[in-house]
Amino acid sequence: VQLQACGGGLVQAGDSLRLSCAASGRSFSSYAMGWFRQAPGKEREFVAAVTWSGGSTYYVDFVKGRFTMSRDNAENTVYLQMNSLKPEDTAVYFCAAGSLAGPGTTKAFYEYWGRGTQVTVSS
Repeated sequence: VQLQACGGGLVQAGDSLRLSCAASGRSFSSYAMGWFRQAPGKEREFVAAVTWSGGSTYYVDFVKGRFTMSRDNAENTVYLQMNSLKPEDTAVYFCAAGSLAGPGTTKAFYEYWGRGTQVTVSS
């Protein structure tokens, strides 16, 4: 599975962005998917995850109520809708795919990673 994230950009605090992650390869619908982010000088951290069917999602506490993850298996794409963005959301955002039953909240769960997309939120 090859993953490509896009949709990042420079926005102001309170704005919204929608990230997309397009997957190529077979059996996308069988993979649990996740979003992670990495700010400068910090470890990559979990943000959100969705099961292969899209039936269950899981979010880290600091994005609950602001971010929504979804997937479209027909389009081989996952999304991360980010609302009410804050300067502390500034990071490179990565999508990832894992073949185990999800949702997975750790980096070790995921086998495939895409290149990140930069999100910068100004105050």
